[in-house]
Amino acid sequence: HLQDSITQVKNIAHLQKNKIFLIQFNRFMWEDVEKGVFRKNKRIISVLKFENVINVNSKNLNQKNTERFLDFLAIETKLLSDKSYEIILHFAGNKLIKINSEVIDCFLDDQGEPWETKNTPTHDIFDE
Repeated sequence: HLQDSITQVKNIAHLQKNKIFLIQFNRFMWEDVEKGVFRKNKRIISVLKFENVINVNSKNLNQKNTERFLDFLAIETKLLSDKSYEIILHFAGNKLIKINSEVIDCFLDDQGEPWETKNTPTHDIFDE
């Protein structure tokens, strides 16, 4: 549901004392498009929340540029040898956010009402 979502650095928060990581997205509603030809493209504000977070790191992400837009691609998870989990959020441009968590405790919550958009996200297909 989150592929092709957009966020800004200012919409990312790690609440260390509460062991919570939050990120607010402008999410393309793929699930609505898949319902049929006559559906309109829509976006909605969504919040992704991880609980039981041990720590958070990033790669290739300038946290001082809070207005920077990030294009979300995928989530990857790994079980580590100490039985904790590594959750990697992949963004375009090889930007990553790595979350270490005691367990995978994740929620996606849509906020407010969706709105129509004319654009459908597309991906270039190329040979390597």
